[in-house]
Amino acid sequence: MTPKRPAIVPVEVWEQASEPVQVGMQAMVEYYEQRIANLEAEVWEVTARLNQNSQNSSKPPSSDGPHVKRKPPKPRSGRKPGGQPGHTPHQRGLVPGDKVDTVIACKPEQCRRCGEPLTDSDPEPWRHQVVELPPMHPHITEYQRPRVRCPRCGSTTCGELPNGVGPTCYGPRLASIVALGTGGYHLSKRRVESVCDF
Repeated sequence: MTPKRPAIVPVEVWEQASEPVQVGMQAMVEYYEQRIANLEAEVWEVTARLNQNSQNSSKPPSSDGPHVKRKPPKPRSGRKPGGQPGHTPHQRGLVPGDKVDTVIACKPEQCRRCGEPLTDSDPEPWRHQVVELPPMHPHITEYQRPRVRCPRCGSTTCGELPNGVGPTCYGPRLASIVALGTGGYHLSKRRVESVCDF
């Protein structure tokens, strides 16, 4: 295979060199081009890291040097913080009625203005739903394993645990909660232990 002249090598120098020299020149140029590209990438990465400040990265403002100029504060818009009048409200959707556990009717007994007793009913009342977790109470099952002595030879035999019951003191659901707390949510063992303190 005929070696290809690198663009950096003049034509007259390339034509005067023998084929082994041309192969060597081509390999040397390719090596240094690759090395220069790697060094340029490292320089770009170091420069980008040195140019980081609190405005273009997650670094805190206290890490900025005196040469970093802060952006001027935005002028006040004059509006109050929070939702503005006329904006579309963002509310949690209501759960369908067939999935509600308890319905409590808060029907008024008298008119709020004149005190007249109210007997009418509203077919479509305003619905206000409150979601709450039930109080957590562990379900504890005790397996009693009596040791019974044999009347013939005198040795004792202990009862065996049923199939599916492990030797640990907590079941698979509690074990998965502990694993989720320590592995998924990165809680300390002490915090997970306080959650499991019944």
